[in-house]
Amino acid sequence: MNTVAAKERTAENATLMTVERGLEVLRAFRSDRAPLTNAELVRRTGLPKATVSRLTSTLLQVGFLRLVPGKREFELSTGALGIGHAYLATNDMLQAAQPLMQEFADRLGVSVALGIQDGIDMLYVGYRVSRTVATLRLGVGSMLPMATTSIGRAYLWGLPPAQQRALIDEHKRRAEPQGEALERSIMASFGELEAMGTCAVLSGFQRGTYGVALPIRIGRENIPMGLSFGRADVDLDLQAERARIAPALKEAARRLQALLADFDGHL
Repeated sequence: MNTVAAKERTAENATLMTVERGLEVLRAFRSDRAPLTNAELVRRTGLPKATVSRLTSTLLQVGFLRLVPGKREFELSTGALGIGHAYLATNDMLQAAQPLMQEFADRLGVSVALGIQDGIDMLYVGYRVSRTVATLRLGVGSMLPMATTSIGRAYLWGLPPAQQRALIDEHKRRAEPQGEALERSIMASFGELEAMGTCAVLSGFQRGTYGVALPIRIGRENIPMGLSFGRADVDLDLQAERARIAPALKEAARRLQALLADFDGHL
């Protein structure tokens, strides 16, 4: 390789790394839209302080971030939000799934969520809620922890062993002193999935809420996803609720996989 080509390849690699790191910063923001400082972004991304400072300055200039008035905190701007919502709104697979998800939401008085992996979290790419029952205040684009929610644990259970183990180890590492207890709780959910085909978690993301979930594979590429039914309920018998909705959850999974069997794309 001549000197010019080598320099061009080096420049391309540097640009790619910058883009990847910029995306890591954007992914650090959660669905609650809470603003973050550079220090908080360093902690969430693991990137060096100087790198985060440079990236937030650039993302601010191009309109993907904005400063909170009077503070040294950043929040997502319409540039970043617009790209994500435009993609989700025009994805053929997700649009095809919406009516079926709404059917089950209305039938059971729950929220119905379809999630994929985003780093060590779960991203809601599909979400429908009962028109008559108040439930979780979430929606498409929401990010939930993988290790403590039913949809995340169901997704984990459906992964190949090596990939599953690597993610569990990463969650344990981040949980620090609580890592062993977290793994035991994840394994208990795996036991539920093996025995009953679903797992149920109470207050895994918000207090007074529950989720019942299972893993599914979508389309010709067998895209791994999690499907969950959930609701906010302060006076809940979790096992009775699982018994009520688990059969419909399994039906929804079968119908979604059949409906989207010919989908030939990626998320």
